This record gives sequence, C-alpha cells and structure tokens, in this order.
Amino acid sequence: MSAEHVDELAWNDNLLLGYEPMDAVHREFVAQIASLSQCAEEDLADGLARLHEHLKEHFDAEDALMVQHDFPPRDCHIDEHAAVLKSARDVLALVQEGDVAIGRDFVAHLADWFPGHTTHLDSALAHWMVKRLHGGKPVVLRRHMSFDHGAAELSA
Repeated sequence: MSAEHVDELAWNDNLLLGYEPMDAVHREFVAQIASLSQCAEEDLADGLARLHEHLKEHFDAEDALMVQHDFPPRDCHIDEHAAVLKSARDVLALVQEGDVAIGRDFVAHLADWFPGHTTHLDSALAHWMVKRLHGGKPVVLRRHMSFDHGAAELSA
C-alpha cells in the first residue's frame, strides 16, 4: 500500500460518531496514523511505540464503556480490540529488531481497517452511549457530503 493510500485516512466528517469522547480519541488516532505514514525510517519504532500506548488507552477506555454500560455486542468489539493490540505489540517488536517494512505495512493496514471499524462497531457503541446518557441518538452534522441526485429525482 502506498503512502498516498494512507493519506486517505485524513480526519473528515464521515468519521464523526456524535459522541465527543470517542470522536476526540479517534482524531488522535488518525493524526498518529498520518504522522507514522510520513515519518522517517529511524523514527518508526518510537512512533509505533506511541501508537501502541495510544491503542492500549483507546481500547481500554472503549472496553470499559461497553462493560460499564452493558453494551450488548461488546464481546466481538472487545475481541477485535484485543487482536489489533496484539498485532501492534508484535509488529513493534519486529520493527525494533529492524523490520521496517512490516511496520509500514501495519500502518497501512490500520488506515484500511479504521473506517470500517468506526462505521460498524464504534458507531453502534456511540449510539448506545448517547441513548443511555442523553435519551436519544447522536446528532452528527456532516459537511461536504455527496449525494446521488439520481435517487432523489421525482418522476413527473
């Protein structure tokens, strides 16, 4: 995967969930991926170590929310977090031994993984949290959306 592809993960309104504690952490994650995709080879191990720490804190916080608020599909979500965290730990060890290519590949795979994880798993958690805490669905205002105008046409 090229660095151009990783750049596609830049923060945008499509990643908003409407639950600010999660959105804030996700902005940090996206910034770290962008930084790692552009960092010098000699800085990759340190950057991946910071990413690993971020992921641990990020996932621990989400996992605790799911348990505390009795989120029904929490098991598969928690399992996915554990798998990504294990991969991050394993990749970090390999990069520290000199395998820079696997570190670059891991960053690219995280960039591919994150939007789907956010859309399918995290959005459900955000909806659950807002409903539990505020009694309704999150409100998300998205700018710069494209619409399929053909679907919206009225027949004459």
